[in-house]
Amino acid sequence: MYAIVEMAGQQFKVAKDQKVYVHRLASNEGDSVTFDNVMLLMDGENTTIGAPAIDGAQVKAKVLGHLKGDKVIVFKKKRRKGYRKKNGHRQSLTEVLIEEIIASGAKKAAPKKEEKATPKAEAKKSEAPKGESADLESMTVADLKKLAKDRGLEGYSALKKAELIEALSK
Repeated sequence: MYAIVEMAGQQFKVAKDQKVYVHRLASNEGDSVTFDNVMLLMDGENTTIGAPAIDGAQVKAKVLGHLKGDKVIVFKKKRRKGYRKKNGHRQSLTEVLIEEIIASGAKKAAPKKEEKATPKAEAKKSEAPKGESADLESMTVADLKKLAKDRGLEGYSALKKAELIEALSK
């Protein structure tokens, strides 16, 4: 049994107990990882092809370690100009051992939520007083300037949105 799976942006043909070197994954050594994006499953004579992925199929793997690949020399030259540049590059890789290929019935892993972004959004909402200023925040700058003109405020044309809301809520 083998599968074609997308891991770290690349597609690999994998089988059980196979070691694969993929681009660096954001997981620690010894961690178990799952790959939900299975494109093809081949089990004996049964072939299942996804469009683009097979629902319920999953590949479970274990991270064995992080390492660097072989050095690749990048040499650039322009003849008769005296231009030569030599650079080297070593790709960061992760060694992964394929533990299990699940053909169906696997549940997709829930995406990780960023906890840092949520408190900032809540803090901005809690700072704004309720009532009229909440309505002012949903208005555009042009609408706010029109309202300021109707209320007889002076110097409103140079104000920014936050300043307009503050002046109108007084």
